[in-house]
Parts: sequence; C-alpha cells; structure tokens
Amino acid sequence: MEQFITLIASALHLKEKQVANTIKLLTEGATIPFISRYRKEMTENMDEVQVAAVKEQYDKLCELDKRKNSILKSIEEQDKLTPELRLRIQNCWNITELEDIYLPYKPKRRTRAEIAREKGLEPLAKVLMRQTENNVNEIATRFVTKEVPNIEEVLKGARDIMAEWINESEAARNSIRNIFARNAVIASRVIKGKEEEGQKYKDYFKMDELLHKCSSHRLLAMRRGEAEGFLRVSVSPEEAPCLERLEKIFIKGVSLSSIQVSESITDSYKRLLKPSIETEFANISKEKADTEAIRVFAENLHQLLLSPPLGQKRVLGVDPGYRTGCKLVCLDAQGNLVHNETIYPHPPQNEYTQASRKIQKLVESYDIQAIAIGNGTASRETEQFIQNIRYDREVKVFVVSENGASIYSASKVARDEFPEYDVTVRGAVSIGRRLMDPLAELVKIDPKSIGVGQYQHDVDQNRLKTALDQTVESCVNKVGVDLNTASKHLLTYISGLGPQLAQNVVDYRTQNGAFKNRKELLKVAKMGAKTFEQCAGFLRIRNGENPLDNSAVHPESYTVVEKMAKSLGISIAELIENKELKKDIKLSDYVTDKVGLPTLNDIMQELDKPGRDPRQGIKVFEFDPTVKKIEDLKVGQVLPGIITNITNFGAFVDVGIKENGLVHVSNMADRFVSDPTEIVKLHQHVQVKVLEVDIARKRVQLSMKDNS
Repeated sequence: MEQFITLIASALHLKEKQVANTIKLLTEGATIPFISRYRKEMTENMDEVQVAAVKEQYDKLCELDKRKNSILKSIEEQDKLTPELRLRIQNCWNITELEDIYLPYKPKRRTRAEIAREKGLEPLAKVLMRQTENNVNEIATRFVTKEVPNIEEVLKGARDIMAEWINESEAARNSIRNIFARNAVIASRVIKGKEEEGQKYKDYFKMDELLHKCSSHRLLAMRRGEAEGFLRVSVSPEEAPCLERLEKIFIKGVSLSSIQVSESITDSYKRLLKPSIETEFANISKEKADTEAIRVFAENLHQLLLSPPLGQKRVLGVDPGYRTGCKLVCLDAQGNLVHNETIYPHPPQNEYTQASRKIQKLVESYDIQAIAIGNGTASRETEQFIQNIRYDREVKVFVVSENGASIYSASKVARDEFPEYDVTVRGAVSIGRRLMDPLAELVKIDPKSIGVGQYQHDVDQNRLKTALDQTVESCVNKVGVDLNTASKHLLTYISGLGPQLAQNVVDYRTQNGAFKNRKELLKVAKMGAKTFEQCAGFLRIRNGENPLDNSAVHPESYTVVEKMAKSLGISIAELIENKELKKDIKLSDYVTDKVGLPTLNDIMQELDKPGRDPRQGIKVFEFDPTVKKIEDLKVGQVLPGIITNITNFGAFVDVGIKENGLVHVSNMADRFVSDPTEIVKLHQHVQVKVLEVDIARKRVQLSMKDNS
C-alpha cells in the first residue's frame, strides 16, 4: 500500500498524506462527494476531480497488482521463475513493460517457432544468432531429418525461431514503439464498392495523418467507419527505418549467419512485431480518444444537469406536433399532473381559435405561471402561436430541450409514475418538469440518451458509464435534494444511498409522513450510521424542527453551530437570520483536532444562505421571428442562438430552425481556442453570424467572432 501511495502522489503531484487519507476514506466506504465536501481537513482541501483521480489511479494499480500475481503464478507453474525475474516483476508498475517481460513465458498457440523447436532446430537458431559461423549450409546439414528433409526447410525453421526471439526482445519492442510514437501514420481508405453507401465518411475515403496529431473526433469517426464496414484503417510508420533500427540491435557482422538473422528480422517485423505494436498503438490512441470524448460528454452533462431551474411554479407543459396535435399537461408547483388534453392549432386541422381559447382557459383555471414548449417538431410554430395569445396575467414562455424525453416516456420509470397515461402525456410531463427542475427530471433518463457529447456509442461503454454516473452523483450532491419531495431516482444518486435505500426512504415517507428532522433517517430500513454519515449533509428538510436541516451543514457539525449560537446568547434560527451577529464569531475559537478552518468556513457560508441552490436563475430566450427554416438564413445575418451541444471541435447552436448550426472552434473568438468550453457553456445564449448555408447537405456554418 505504501508503494501505491508513493506512485499516486508522484503521478498526481499530491502529498503522500493527502493520498493516504483519501484511499483510507475510500476503502472505508466514503463517496467522492462526501470526501471532497466534509473531509477537507484530511485531504487538505482536495476537490472532487482530485479525489476521483486518486480513486482511478488506485483502482488501476490494484488491477495491475492482480495482473502481476497472475503472471508470477503462470511463470512459477512453468518452473521458470528465478529470484531475479520475480523481483523485476514485483518492482514493475508499467503495464506495457510488464507484458513485455511476460511475453517469452506467455503460453502460446502452436506457433511456427514452436513447431521448429519440436523438430530440434533451436540449437541451430542459437548458433546462427551468434553470427560467428560462415559455413551455414554445412551446419544446417546436421539438422536434416525425415521431418526436415532439406537444408532450405532447416534454415526456414531456424529463422522462425529467431523471428520469435526478436519479437520477444524488450529492446526490439521498445525501439519500434519509439518509431511508432513519433512517426506512425493513421491511414484511412474507403473499401472498394462502398463509396455510395458510405458517403457520410467521404472525408475519410483517403486520409493520412500522423497518429499523434490526429484529433479524437477524427480518430473515432474513422474507427466507426471501419466498424460499419466502409473504411479500412491502419496504423504504421515507414518500414525501412524500423528494419534499420532492428538490424542495429541484432546484426553483429557480415557473415552468412548474419544474412539469416537479417531475413529473420524482416519476417519478424512484418509478421509479428508490426501487427503487435500496431494493435498496441491502435488501442492506446483509441483509449486517448475515448478519454477526450468522455471528458467532453461528462462536461456537457454536468452543465446540462446544472441548468437554471424555474423552481416550484405551476407549469403548462406542451409537446408540440402537427397532425397528432399538441399534447398539453398542467402541473402543480410540485410537478404533479393535474390535467391533460390535446389541441390542434396547426395543419391539417387548423383549429387555431379553439386551441387559443383552450390555452387561455387552462392558464386561468390552473393558475399557470409559465409555459414549457418542447423543441421538437412544430416547436417554432407552437411557440409563436402561444406567444400571440392574450392572458389575464404575465405568463413566461420557455422552449425546453426534448432530448431523451421519448426515452423517458417509454421507460419503466414513466410507466410506474403514470400507468394510466400514454407516452405522449408522459413526454409532455417530462418537458414541463424539465423547466421546473432539469436535474430532478433528467436523472430518470440514461445519460447516454440525453443527446450531448460526441461518439458516445463508440467509446468504452464501461468507462463512459462510470464517468457519467460520477457526473450525475456530483451534480445531485452539489445541489442537494429535498428529503420530503425528492423522487426515488433523485435520491438514488445521493451519497451513500443507491436504489434500494432510496426506495426505503420513499417507503418510509409514504408510511410515516414527511421527515421532521435528519435524525429520523436512522429509522429507515437498512439505514446504518455509516450510510447516515454519507448522505445526511446532502438531504434538505424545509421547515423542519432544526433550521440546520435545510442547509449543507453536516449533522456532525451541529454542536459547533450550537456553541456559536450559545456564545452569542441567541438561538440557531437567530444566528442564521442575523448576518451582523455572525461577524462577531472568531472561527479560530472553534478549531479542534477534527474540525479545522476549511469546515468552519463552509459552515459560515451555509449560515449566510442556508439551502441555497448553486444553480443560476433561468432567463427567457427568443429566436429571430423571421427565421423558421434553413432557407430563411442568409450569409452575414446575425442571430440569437442557444448552445445545444459542445464537442472538442466546436459547438452546435440552435438558431430556431430544424438544423443546428456549427460554430467551429476556429470561429469562436479572435484568438486561438484549444478547448471550446473555455468560451461557451451548454444552453448559453449567444449571438452568431451566418458564414455558410449548405441547403443540400443541411449544414450551417456559424461564427461568434465580431457579431456586433
């Protein structure tokens, strides 16, 4: 374990004490949000990203340790494990080096070299490899047998053995790796006869690029085209420099034996070394591309989940449509469905007047405060229709992303919530609730179905799931949830809970009514002290018995706040309400061996604004009323837009038409931009200029530079 701590601290530029304490907390069952929020003294203020990095490194080292033990056992069973070899394996912490060490001992299928050994040709291979003999044919004659009837077959078998030795040489493999790292080219070619069918990969029909310069999105696009059978993709450097490097390692003279070794080098490189290292670099480059794509996806998801909420307002949710009509749902301030019906204001029915009256009546009858319209088919027409209606009050109209709504409406979660309603009603409910609280609604949908990021189906699915689950968990715990209103799905992501305990919390609430205080959580089935410690600080109780229960102050710190209030001769409620009195508190008086200034500063921030939602307030957005379809766009036009997706090559912007336009990273600012997230955030309102409109390919190029 000490070695793990040293390695992780060095890799992440952290103190060994920080790493040791973090690993201790993780192995004791603490979650990343809990550690970063409530154990700052132990980690010396490490944030969630750093804690997650320690966990990732620790998990990798544990896997590597398992692999080392497996390798040691395998070599030991072959009776080839020397003390020196054991020590070398035990001290190796690089997976590539470890596999190179193991390669000569790795059980193989019946290779050409193994067949040659069975025919007794290994002694000849050893002689040739020394390159001291010039009379090769004479030596080879001694090995002619019934199984190997002539000199040509004898030498071929010896070369097969030497080729395998060359392939298993660490020096040879590292040499070729160095060349691949600097000079390997990723080449993509269209498969003959697939030109028409694979048009979407036209940019990659003939492409050559240095592998280390190939961006993640291009690499993933090529690999997808390869997987779909349209492209042939290879990774390799020029052959000549590789053969020259190998000859410098293995050729020792100019004897006839050396010629045999040279032939073995060529064979080994083409048949064994190159394919092996190519696979290695293909995997490494794919892993790097996956890492970048997953990072972009997780960042987009983080921004989406923390989108500004409208809050507890009475909302009319609208799922727009033409022929099938617009589905309407009225939701109360808690998001409960109180009414639903369908209107037909668009073609072919064109029941404009009836639909207008119906909307007016619903707004009045259900005291509607805001209207949420899905951004799918007929969205712009429906938005314009609803904005043209006169209401007896101020009603704000918002367009809401529908991404994933259809997934939710057909899911078991939706069926359990609304068993008596069809998918159209469930979809409209989801749209309305997304306006009220995007986080609470989006946690019900598989993050991969929300529609942000790039190439999510092409990356490592286990790594993607881990990253997205961590992102959802981070967002939910950052905001905190109302213990008495949160759904099972939202509670599932609270630190320490999970699906079963979340269900138990809901069941307890149903049977016993609202929680009055956080301590009552300990009465929930299977809620132990450790789980309570992990989850309590992230759960809020509005108007409960203790005002601290509606804050991020952890119950373990309540005594500190009680001492603060007592020293001032006031109640905790008065301490929270009176900002002037809090200025008289000297934090150093409350420092103990367990509670330091980081925790005390957090407590003071919470007392200033208990239960504060860290998300920003929502703003109404309006598209240009003259733009409704791609044909309405004109080059040079400046339009308002909303960022709908961010990739590492740019951002997609909704300007009010069906097709989202692309702002390439080169058109984001009057300076070099390496990462689009430096400039834009998901759902950000922006001004864009139309650079190019390709109606045939339904592509729009936009710019954020000089849009005044």
